[in-house]
Amino acid sequence: MAKAGTKAGVLDGIINSPVAGKLGVPQGVPLRRYAPGKPALDGPIAVAGEGNYAANIEPLLTANKGNKVTDSAAYEFIPEHADTPRAAIVFDATGITRPEDLHKLYDSLNPQMRKLRPCARVVVLGTTPELLSGEHAIQRITQRALEGFTRSLAKELRAGATAQLVYAAPGTSVEQLESTLRFLLSGKSAFVDGQVIRVGAASGSESPAAPESWETPLAGRLAVVTGSARGIGKTMAEVLARDGAKVICVDVPGAGEALAETANQVKGTALPLDVTDPQAATAIAEHAQVRYGTPIDVLVHNAGVTRDKLLVNMDRSMWDMVQNINLVAPVRITEALLEGGHLGPAPAIIGVSSIAGIAGNRGQTNYATTKAGMIGLVDALKETLARHGGTINAVAPGFIETAMTAAMPTLPREVGRKSNTLKQGGQTVDVAEVVAYLAAASSGAVSGNVIRVCGQSIMGA
Repeated sequence: MAKAGTKAGVLDGIINSPVAGKLGVPQGVPLRRYAPGKPALDGPIAVAGEGNYAANIEPLLTANKGNKVTDSAAYEFIPEHADTPRAAIVFDATGITRPEDLHKLYDSLNPQMRKLRPCARVVVLGTTPELLSGEHAIQRITQRALEGFTRSLAKELRAGATAQLVYAAPGTSVEQLESTLRFLLSGKSAFVDGQVIRVGAASGSESPAAPESWETPLAGRLAVVTGSARGIGKTMAEVLARDGAKVICVDVPGAGEALAETANQVKGTALPLDVTDPQAATAIAEHAQVRYGTPIDVLVHNAGVTRDKLLVNMDRSMWDMVQNINLVAPVRITEALLEGGHLGPAPAIIGVSSIAGIAGNRGQTNYATTKAGMIGLVDALKETLARHGGTINAVAPGFIETAMTAAMPTLPREVGRKSNTLKQGGQTVDVAEVVAYLAAASSGAVSGNVIRVCGQSIMGA
């Protein structure tokens, strides 16, 4: 946000004040985000529905598994019909196989809506519809209907609450869902809303193992984050390190001082590097081998630039710079590391897309092209990564509070902040939390997804 005391800061304060709220200006509420050592939820969970998973969710999330259960990994459960206010509802809709039975969503969730605590979580579990055919055609229709329900419910929830849909491929075990449930049922998913996450299909791990500690699910993993000198990339490095990863911080040589600061802060190493250099992949692989003696487990393609102009006014250099940094470099680096055998046995590749790549954005034909291409990279390589025992996914940020957005004129900035269900901009940590969730070996059944981190922006699906 703009600094207090400045003209922009004063205007910021007025627009986001209770008085403005009474006048009809949309106001968000403070979101409950993750804090190490604190409970994942500030109240109990109610599990409802009948399907493949309902009976196993409580045992899954409360089992010790031979490891110490920390406060942030502990959950309390209550019956569906209890009067107790709840911090989360998990509804198993995998057992709904015919359209006439969709009323079960209403029957269960309608009376629970007034019992939700602020910043509550609603998670609906379904069966991936595109994997149902033939004799299961009616079930496919029914399961596809869940998407309309959850996206609409997310728009109705208030006080920072969110709703998501998790589609599980046929045959997916409840253990394969654990990392996704833990992510969605925590403050780590604070700015993720109205999303559909597919688990189990085209994934690299049939039975991803739970980490020794859910406080450090990335322990033993070596991660590379490009564009990590500042902004979202810096926060990614911090969160990956917080979760136990060793981090190689990559950015252009001109950002060397800031890059070194990031690397020192996360107890990682700095690699000054232009990702468009044809030898960039070789340099990354050599750095990993020399400094750590291991292959790369996590590769985060975050480096990116914008050069915004209407196409009619855009010169070729602006197009080429955005194309080469945002898309050509990630494709080239990924191909080289895969072909050279420089990735670990269960690698996770995460690309940073954007809602501009989903919905388009005026004045950003070059940028939106590359961000849609990043989604294409996920689609193209998910089966290849599965054969390598790994995963590939993308995150698509919406309006995130950064130095760049803080410098925007007040009106466009406020429109960006308010144009989502949560009525506020996200924080860099919100993007980083999704990256960390996707980077964990315990998320080995999660591949081929594009997860928007936008508070359910009105842009895109």
